[in-house]
Amino acid sequence: MSTGPATSEKVRGTNEMARVPLALAAVLLVLFALTLATTPAGTLNWLLEVGPGLVGMIALAATFRRFPMSRFVYVCVFLHILVLVFGAQWTYALNPFGEWMKGAFGFSRNNYDKIGHFAQGFFPVFVISEVLVRATPLRSRGWVGFLSISVALAISALYELFEWWSAVLLDPEGGDKFLGTQGYVWDAQSDMLMCLIGATLGCLALGWLHRRSIERLTTGVVTRRP
Repeated sequence: MSTGPATSEKVRGTNEMARVPLALAAVLLVLFALTLATTPAGTLNWLLEVGPGLVGMIALAATFRRFPMSRFVYVCVFLHILVLVFGAQWTYALNPFGEWMKGAFGFSRNNYDKIGHFAQGFFPVFVISEVLVRATPLRSRGWVGFLSISVALAISALYELFEWWSAVLLDPEGGDKFLGTQGYVWDAQSDMLMCLIGATLGCLALGWLHRRSIERLTTGVVTRRP
């Protein structure tokens, strides 16, 4: 039975460890200020779209000293928030990159939201995986991968409920911008499918790199890729 990397419960965040996440956070704060001040979609839509990323940043900062994450995870969070910010700037339904894809590939709608939901699985699955490996007795790579993907999919489903509730509570125009269904009746289901694909692909393609990053954090020793 394959096992995850050796870990240590005594890892604590240090000033040296904080350099990379702080640098990434500084870049994001600049982007937040620029996009929030210039978004044509409105402040409310920006906050709704970027809000989950802000919550994630606060959570990582609050737990850094007692449970620092691997450098790989901080880079993943950074890239995920970039996707959120780029979507929030114009709304997902009017995103320029989605419009380019629509013309280039003959799509009937702007599919930037599918990129966003793919990222919703691809990047967070590593956060979930690292918590399972380092904070629980679970060591089987198979079970860690399965549970990580399952939790990512559950979070995606919860987010769909959040979008629905937000659309009900907000004014119709604001809610429609946030949902970005563009008349597609299976939008919620396809969003969750993209999250599932993203989480699965992330585990299969980059799981080995994530394990090496955890090893470097917890033991200072990196084994060769199996």
